[in-house]
Amino acid sequence: MKYSWEEFARKMGVEPQILENREARLLKKFVDDLVPPTHCIGCQGLDLSIENPVHHPSYELTPACNHDCIFCYSNVALKLGKAPKSGYYGWENPYAITVSQYGEPLISPKIIEVNRMLRERFPNARLDLQTNGSLLTEELWEKLDFDLVMISLDAASREKHKMITNSDTFDKVVNALRIVGRDKSVRSIVRTIFMPGINDEDIPKIAELAASLGIDEMMLQPLTIHELNEERLKKAGLDFEKAESIKEYLKTAMEAKKYIDVRISGCQLAIYRTMDPLTLFSAKRIGRDVAPIVKRKRVELEETCDGAFRMNLSKISLKELVLKLKRLNIPYKFRKDHVRFSDGRAEIIVFKSGKILIKGTTEKEARELYTKYFVDLSS
Repeated sequence: MKYSWEEFARKMGVEPQILENREARLLKKFVDDLVPPTHCIGCQGLDLSIENPVHHPSYELTPACNHDCIFCYSNVALKLGKAPKSGYYGWENPYAITVSQYGEPLISPKIIEVNRMLRERFPNARLDLQTNGSLLTEELWEKLDFDLVMISLDAASREKHKMITNSDTFDKVVNALRIVGRDKSVRSIVRTIFMPGINDEDIPKIAELAASLGIDEMMLQPLTIHELNEERLKKAGLDFEKAESIKEYLKTAMEAKKYIDVRISGCQLAIYRTMDPLTLFSAKRIGRDVAPIVKRKRVELEETCDGAFRMNLSKISLKELVLKLKRLNIPYKFRKDHVRFSDGRAEIIVFKSGKILIKGTTEKEARELYTKYFVDLSS
């Protein structure tokens, strides 16, 4: 017969509360009060009833990166020939899409093109950008259209950042945080990996720095130790025992929480919430892997056509379109890159590039809608 730890304690004649220490109870309360990272909302990992959950879809641009981080899974995948090819890995009607999980997406000359394509192809999806930030400039930011941006930063000083990334780009990453932190139309996140012995003392400082730059959230992730990275992590000073301690991970998150809205990996949070205080206090997380792989199928986007009609104008002014919609008393949503509105059962999305998407109607009705709204705007 199996007993819970509370039942076992009582059978031994000890009340469970006596075994719990104050720190264990604080950890439990901290976990119970946490909410999942914004990036994790819509991910299968939050639902423990799903046997083999997968991350929400991603669009992979390149496995290449201008950093060479001592912990990076993308480097491991590339060295072992496991890195995904460029393309969309997911399904129809996704809740969110990440660009991208491997490599540095801002290296790719196609980043703007792919960003616009995903917005057009999946207008209802949340678009998340995951980047090391070192290549993000004001000029590039003006051309991008994401709902959420995660910028990686694992050190609070230029010297340590260079040691972790093998790249002297700390000031550029901080500037990227500043750029994104100023734009309140997006959810801004600093993404930090917990590496005790290397950066545990830096993490509260990173939180304070990010908050001062207007960043909304810190996503603190536990370290997964990949075999090919083990020597580099050891040389850098990683405390392997603490790296696998749930208690140490949560204590660091609690310290950073003093400065910013700290959240821990959603799939980890879902598991930790099922644990009692003593288990949280004493349990180890086995965070080791040989080679990371994408569990989702690569899909050619043209094969997942949703029946929308696509049209193009050589040029269009979204402001003129908005004025017309106001005159016609038609409700609309205006973002910096597109305008969305409805006419009967049809949903119409117009992008500043001149592309038009008309969904939920017949070809004949789509052409009539085109004439109604756009012929005079294209002249």
